[in-house]
Amino acid sequence: MLLRGSISTPLPSSLRLNLTTTRTNPRNVTVSSRASLEYPLSISDEALESRGFALRRTAEGLNLEALNKVFVAVGFPRRDPEKIRVALEHTDSMVWVEQRKTQRAVAFARATGDGVFNAIIWDVVVDPSFQGIGLGKAVVERLVGDLLGRGISNIALYSEPRVLGFYRPLGFVADPDGIRGMVYSRKQKKK
Repeated sequence: MLLRGSISTPLPSSLRLNLTTTRTNPRNVTVSSRASLEYPLSISDEALESRGFALRRTAEGLNLEALNKVFVAVGFPRRDPEKIRVALEHTDSMVWVEQRKTQRAVAFARATGDGVFNAIIWDVVVDPSFQGIGLGKAVVERLVGDLLGRGISNIALYSEPRVLGFYRPLGFVADPDGIRGMVYSRKQKKK
């Protein structure tokens, strides 16, 4: 699915994100949690806070074993925590929701890309015991807002067919303009 659009003129300063890059890895971009980008959100940061959740935009404090449990709970395969750590180092933008009471991740999404034109959203997950209360929308809306605020307007994501309806109200469409995605698949040699 793709979110298509273009930003033809620079954003006014009131709509720009406050970005800082880390010196150790220029691919890691930290977005201010109080970014000034005006982007429609279904639930405000304050409402999430009042419900006992905290929004996070860096991997700092993210327990990879707990995140892996959420991946498994939604049907993803269990992943090597060291590989998750490396993937996060190569992630351009991420948003996760921490339940303050347990201090663990209950919703997560991340994006990779070229930093200019294109981005792909990966690993959108919400712990099943927290589904249906808007946390999935919260992470996707903020991730898309971060990307659009950086001028990235060609945003794709991979999704299970059973949850395509979740992404449509967020602006995603399947195969716009007749675009057909392809993936590399190495076939097993016949014996």
